Amino acid sequence: MKIIEWMAITESLLFAAGDEGLSMKQLISVLELNEEHIEQILRDLKQEYKRSERGIELIEVANVYQLTTKKEHADYLKKLVETPVNNSLSQAALETLAIVAYKQPITRTEIEEIRGVKTERPIQTLVSKVLIKEVGRAEGTGRAILYGTTKEFLEHFGLKSICELPPLLDKEIDDNLQEDADLFFEKFG
Repeated sequence: MKIIEWMAITESLLFAAGDEGLSMKQLISVLELNEEHIEQILRDLKQEYKRSERGIELIEVANVYQLTTKKEHADYLKKLVETPVNNSLSQAALETLAIVAYKQPITRTEIEEIRGVKTERPIQTLVSKVLIKEVGRAEGTGRAILYGTTKEFLEHFGLKSICELPPLLDKEIDDNLQEDADLFFEKFG
C-alpha cells in the first residue's frame, strides 16, 4: 500500500478516536505496521497539515496522537460554541428530558419503557445540547449507560438544584407523561 493510503487510514483512525487520541501501541495493533513505519506516517501527516491550508493539525500529548483544530481558528470556534444553533426541542426530546430529570439516573431502556417508543434520537439530541450526560453504568448484564441532567440543564431552566423541579402532583411520571412533561416545561418555558 502507498504511504498516502496509510496516511488516509491513520487520519481516519485519529478522527474516529476524537479527544481520546491513539497511542503508538494502538496504532501498531490496528495498522499492523512496525513503529518506525507509523512514525513516518505520522511525520508525513504533520507535514501535510503544515503545508496546506487546513483547519486541523496532528499533535502528540502524553504519548497519545490527536487531531486538533488549529489555535489560530480559536475565535471562530468560540463563536460556534457560544451560538445556539437551534434552541427548540422536539416533543420526544422534551418528554425524554422530563423523564431523565425526574427519574435520574436512568437507562435508555427504562426511558423507553416509560415512553413506549425508542429514544435513541432524543437522547442523542439532549446529549449534544449538553442537557443530559452519562453519569455512570447500571449494574448487571450489559452495564447500560445511566443518564442524568447536567449543570447546563439547571442553568437553562434557572434551577439551583434538581430539588427545585416542580412536583408531579401526586402521580408518577410513568402515568400521564404528556401532562407531566407539559407541566414541567410550562413552568420553565
